[in-house]
Amino acid sequence: MNLGVIFELQNVRKVYKMGTERVIALEDISLTFEEGKTYCLLGTSGSGKSTLLNLLAGLEKPTSGSIKFKGRPLEKLSEKQLTLYRQGYIGFVFQSYNLLPTLTALENVTLPLIFRKIGSFKRKKAAFKMLKAVGLGKRWRHKPHELSGGQQQRVSLARAFVNEPQVIFADEPTGNLDTKTTFEMMDLITGMARERGQTLIIVTHDTEISDYADQIIQMRDGLIESIKENERKISHENEEINGNNPGDSADSGVDATDAGGE
Repeated sequence: MNLGVIFELQNVRKVYKMGTERVIALEDISLTFEEGKTYCLLGTSGSGKSTLLNLLAGLEKPTSGSIKFKGRPLEKLSEKQLTLYRQGYIGFVFQSYNLLPTLTALENVTLPLIFRKIGSFKRKKAAFKMLKAVGLGKRWRHKPHELSGGQQQRVSLARAFVNEPQVIFADEPTGNLDTKTTFEMMDLITGMARERGQTLIIVTHDTEISDYADQIIQMRDGLIESIKENERKISHENEEINGNNPGDSADSGVDATDAGGE
């Protein structure tokens, strides 16, 4: 199977000015990312991995070099075009979940669809379907403070996937979770991305998390130290992603019309 290139980086450099000092965050990075594969940007704090993710997401622009998304240079896009790029093609999973505390799980998941001006009934139906997919169909009314850390991250996953983006960025997605929940979450996120043919780019310092990737990009001091195909990749090819995920009760007796309220 021939996979298309979704990101192509050529001689990317990122320099930050801090007073009179210049800090080189990335130095001469050239990479390609293929559609439908899972990648891990692995490195310690200060290695440049989060900076690289921010550049790929269009949150920052490179000091020099080129970053192309499906052949389109991101560095040449206006802020409005970059916003539309993120809304249309990108999903984010954060370490700290980034849920709005006053909104229910369902309302949090609908947010990306609101920005795309999807109608109320359709976005609630899509959000409820995604909450069922991550095992939270019975908890759609709950607010973040009523959910465990693992459940909050599942809401974050549902929000990232609800827009059916081509790319999912996961920045230390299990940093606040215990070991058991970490593996459950990684099984879920990688399985969902694989099932949907999405490119998944994970940022982590944890070598156990890197085992889930097809390719591991080791970074140090703003440079690529090594790139290797992962022969030890954890595989769950025979598992199905459904409403009955580890650690959650089965979803039954709740329908999308109830969730939609219409």
